Amino acid sequence: MKSKGYANIKDLTPKKIAVLSPVAWRTPPRHYGPWENVVSLLTEGLVKRGFDTTLFATADSITDAKLKSVCARGYEEDKSIEPKVWECLHISELFEHADEFDLIHNNFDYLPLTYSGLTETPVITTIHGFSSPKIHPVYEKYNGRVSYVSISNADRIDSLDYISTVYHGINLDGFTFNPDSGGYLLFFSRIHPDKGAREAVEIAKKAGMELIMAGIIQDRDYFEKEVKPHIDNKQIKYAGSVAPPERNKLLGGAYALLHPINFKEPFGLSVVESMACGTPVIAFNKGSMPEIVEHGRSGFLVNNASEAADAVKDIGSIDRRVCREIVEKRFTADIMVDNYIKVYKKVLALKAREDHRPWGYYTILSDNDDHKVKRIVVYPGKRLSLQRHRQRTEHWHIINGRAVVTINDRTIELSQGESIDIPKHALHRIENKDSEDMAFIEIQQGEYFGEDDIERIEDDFGRV
Repeated sequence: MKSKGYANIKDLTPKKIAVLSPVAWRTPPRHYGPWENVVSLLTEGLVKRGFDTTLFATADSITDAKLKSVCARGYEEDKSIEPKVWECLHISELFEHADEFDLIHNNFDYLPLTYSGLTETPVITTIHGFSSPKIHPVYEKYNGRVSYVSISNADRIDSLDYISTVYHGINLDGFTFNPDSGGYLLFFSRIHPDKGAREAVEIAKKAGMELIMAGIIQDRDYFEKEVKPHIDNKQIKYAGSVAPPERNKLLGGAYALLHPINFKEPFGLSVVESMACGTPVIAFNKGSMPEIVEHGRSGFLVNNASEAADAVKDIGSIDRRVCREIVEKRFTADIMVDNYIKVYKKVLALKAREDHRPWGYYTILSDNDDHKVKRIVVYPGKRLSLQRHRQRTEHWHIINGRAVVTINDRTIELSQGESIDIPKHALHRIENKDSEDMAFIEIQQGEYFGEDDIERIEDDFGRV
């Protein structure tokens, strides 16, 4: 029998959550493993907030949550483990127990989506980037059944509906702020054409500065041909894949982080980690970079290696304290966990709601002969129809967000705690222009409260 963690519309906090991590690396990773790192921070944050959380990950994972595993170690750390076999066993282990949870949070990519139709438990999938357009059809098939979260606004495709964007967060305790810049540039990423390792070398040579490179070698041929010939252990050095203590030291001691990407970066954890240490970033202006790097405040967005080399000269104008403050305000693990909890509540509200419309949904709180009370939620950017009622008045009280209300020829903006009366026969509508849900209480009084007392004059959804 399915767990009844949430009893009604007033209690939409999940009690039992399953978090699915990849099994390429341990959760949390020893050195490399960005998805596993994010999953670990999220899981531990949920546990600290009192959620009954089960982490599905490798058996050597470290967590305060309940740990369920079938795969002993990450297949990238133990090459005797066949990836596809143990991925299938790993995913099926969770979904064979799906009904024990109130919510499943998939961080594993597209394969778990194919199990989602076999359970009534809501499934949330964080899309950590698309490896190729060839995997889009799987996401498209389960669009609507699975709730998708993007990790940046840039990393979205038009064919999917998204419930939210949640930026990755980091544990600030692992990144020491250094107010003083060092004398070297840093490339901190996997060695792959997408990440621009060769371009980083070019930038360093143009700028006449030392470059330290750190990260796993993901494309061996590329490394041998494009990077290794330039490594002289004087100007160009390769430090390999470094563990957290050395990562902290390298990031904090750098003059600037070079992020000359050749693809639309979905997020870029190393960029945030660098800023947390106070080190500005010089990044190619692609993908999520404009959402993370504030040009002129935490670094510079450039278009090519020549512009990047010129930007190195201006790094001294960046306040390293501002870099740290931006991370503190936008990219911490606590902020990420809080935002995911909001997503969980929203998903459960969508599942438990009493009625829904294209613009949002409502819950009937009271229904009597002389009055009716609703709690109405309006999605970001949506508005109700322009309408009027002949048999009832309404009183609207904003409880969350901001509303733009039209009454006849007047337009009024209302904030949380503010109210307005809607007389009989008055043309009226309400709109949410913000980026978060807006909620209000509607009190109806009059002779009749049926939906057929709505006379629509104008409607965004063709219901006139």
